[in-house]
Amino acid sequence: MTTTTPNRIPQEADEGAQAPAALHTPVIDWFRAHARDLPWRRPEAGAWGVMVSEFMLQQTPVNRVLPVYEHWLSRWPRPADLAKEPPGEAVRAWGRLGYPRRALRLHAAASAITERHGGEVPHDHAKLLALPGIGEYTAAAVASFAYGQRHAVLDTNVRRVLARAVTGTQYPPTATTAAERRLARALLPEDEGTAAAWAAGTMELGALVCTARSPACGRCPIADRCAWQIAGAPAHEGPPRRAQTYAGTDRQVRGKLLAVLREAVEPVPRTALDAVWDEPVQRARALDGLVSDGLVEPLGGGRYRLPLT
Repeated sequence: MTTTTPNRIPQEADEGAQAPAALHTPVIDWFRAHARDLPWRRPEAGAWGVMVSEFMLQQTPVNRVLPVYEHWLSRWPRPADLAKEPPGEAVRAWGRLGYPRRALRLHAAASAITERHGGEVPHDHAKLLALPGIGEYTAAAVASFAYGQRHAVLDTNVRRVLARAVTGTQYPPTATTAAERRLARALLPEDEGTAAAWAAGTMELGALVCTARSPACGRCPIADRCAWQIAGAPAHEGPPRRAQTYAGTDRQVRGKLLAVLREAVEPVPRTALDAVWDEPVQRARALDGLVSDGLVEPLGGGRYRLPLT
């Protein structure tokens, strides 16, 4: 549990930044009035439902996650239910969410939870962080959203809100910095429940109002105290922010290859995989990458399947 005093904002923030308490109440009140009714926010979701959502929502929009999440929790309502299945079934159920290594990591986490913690997602932040596939962000998010603990939860949306509201810049750095972590800890309310609500509120504010491309500042509960707005909303001065491409990339080829394997009941011959992409060098490179990542298991006779172990 962090012991950083929340009433001190690091020097990296603008001198004119608001005291933390001036931001907490309007953001939390806004969240209580405008938060989306999402299944992982309901009490019945439990810690496992929160963890599943956090894996799925990484770099993936909510509308794509919802149907996969519902199917996943109906099939595997507890970590032990997933752990007893082959990892390839997790990849199959992941569908077209993208970044399918997340499915393998979630399966590995479920197995560890079953083996080490009696099938219950641990409360302790350090024990969460020790699970395979769980990084700094996911451990903090599960501890905060599932158990109401006081942790700095820094996803892209939260980082953007803090960059604008406190430091006065349009966008945060490309990768999370130590300065951002210090700022996030300094802004945490002392009370655990309030801190958890602040984490959820800033995340929702970034997702719905303080968006990357078209921020709706007229609907923002802290627009009158936002350092970026007060400074006249200066344009981004860093490197150009380029959207990720997908068409024609190895990632697209990997997705097409996995789609064939997800639909297959029996091992798939190499000829069936060759049919999904014309360029042989890129196709072979993508397939080799899937095998190396543990997402595809090669068999004798030039056949392939989703992994069983």
